[in-house]
Amino acid sequence: MGRWEPNTRQRLAKAALELYSERGYEQTTVAEIARRAGLTERTFFRHYADKREVLFDGSEELRELFVTAVAGAPGSATPIDAMAAGLEAAGDLFHDRRPFARQRYAVIDANAELRERELIKLASLSTAIAETLRDRGVEEPAASLTAEAGMAVFKVGFERWIAENGERTLSALMRECLSELRNVTGGA
Repeated sequence: MGRWEPNTRQRLAKAALELYSERGYEQTTVAEIARRAGLTERTFFRHYADKREVLFDGSEELRELFVTAVAGAPGSATPIDAMAAGLEAAGDLFHDRRPFARQRYAVIDANAELRERELIKLASLSTAIAETLRDRGVEEPAASLTAEAGMAVFKVGFERWIAENGERTLSALMRECLSELRNVTGGA
């Protein structure tokens, strides 16, 4: 353990996910995660506040990608079309991550504390998107409704994507879900 090796965060995340899948989230300790990754507990805590945060490491990257795509949508785009740009960007982010996403989802789904944390992260993402829509000139309540609807599309599309065997991309499934939302609301 004395020699520095690259990809510390990725090694810790991989070790944590493996252990959570094998033993369960509650039964896994930070010491075990660090040991599996070939690192020390001190190194773990330099990268993550607690063992829960390992599962939510990409949240800021997803938020930034989503917000940037919504903000960068053409000025003439309707709020839902700007949201669609964010959904497309998010789908691209997950393109090659289905096995990881599936395993992560199973760990989170098996633990109430982690499900709650996931909902908090999605609510935070929705708030950031609503703010971005307001910055684009979208009034309330349209900005908040669009952001919340977009999060529902993201969540349903994501769950369908991890349940499938790779036939369709996450982006394709989210486009289908957005189209279905437009159908049920009478949108174009």
